[in-house]
Amino acid sequence: MAQLKVAVADSVFPNLDPAREVLARVGAGLTLADASTPEAILKVAAGADALLVTYAKITAEMIAQMPRCRIISRFGIGVDNVDLPAATAAGIVVTKVPDYCIDEVSDHAMALLLTVVRKIPLSNGQVHSGTWKMKAVVPIHRLRGSVLGLVGFGRIPQLVVPKAKSFGLRVVAYDPYAPAEVFSTAGVERVEFRDLLKMSDYVSVHSPLVPETRGLFNAEAFKQMKPRAYLINTARGPIIDEDALAAALDAGQIAGAALDVMSQEPPPASPLFGRDNVIITPHTSFYSEESLVELQTKAAEEVAAVFVGKPTRNPVNPEVVQRPAAL
Repeated sequence: MAQLKVAVADSVFPNLDPAREVLARVGAGLTLADASTPEAILKVAAGADALLVTYAKITAEMIAQMPRCRIISRFGIGVDNVDLPAATAAGIVVTKVPDYCIDEVSDHAMALLLTVVRKIPLSNGQVHSGTWKMKAVVPIHRLRGSVLGLVGFGRIPQLVVPKAKSFGLRVVAYDPYAPAEVFSTAGVERVEFRDLLKMSDYVSVHSPLVPETRGLFNAEAFKQMKPRAYLINTARGPIIDEDALAAALDAGQIAGAALDVMSQEPPPASPLFGRDNVIITPHTSFYSEESLVELQTKAAEEVAAVFVGKPTRNPVNPEVVQRPAAL
């Protein structure tokens, strides 16, 4: 029997040893594309039985040229870089790893909130440049008793809740798809989006990027926020209209922002650069040494499950799972 082939479209990992180890157990070999271009990916994926992908775009045109592929498994939480309708039509199950970095991202969201609210980068920069003046960073408001609004209420924001409450924050959340019992179990008030904007002192974004959330934070949304409010985003960049955010900051409609994601990464330029009230980290919220191993392992385990006829843990298009594999 020929060895099963797994293509890797792109990688941010120092090595692929954890994934390789999982796949070796089911007799599968792994090959990484030389570049993340469609041509380079198809060179290894056209005859592959599965595809692992991180950030590379997997289009309908590419999927049409992968006749043997049975699964596209993403090294990550979202799958907006994969043409899901095309994969589904081709009978390819698409999976994700929604639970690999929930500690890291929830920690990062809280770290960004604390850092921007306490104006630590501004204070640090001024001290290093020879300025030691409290007046240079006022006003700073107390966290305890303030309201944190969570937009999206999946695994990560649910883990933000106890961390935020430990600082005395009252937490509310908006998520039209989360069941009511999730809110009650977490002790979080469920509110509508417009109400969250009006009542929150801090807003932390945790939604997936779907048509309904693209540009969700636009000029109209910023007009509804408090002038002292801060916006934190560790989800997906395009959820925020960055030009509208810059305009809102210029107009004093909100106090500041802390972002781990941008609409384009890396950003060529941005009206948000160079502002004392904006913190930007280079999409690092998911990262820890431990989370990278966990991510590789879980993504590869989805591929291995398909190869041995077992159900995947996190299919995005579960209707495909019931289809027989092509011979």
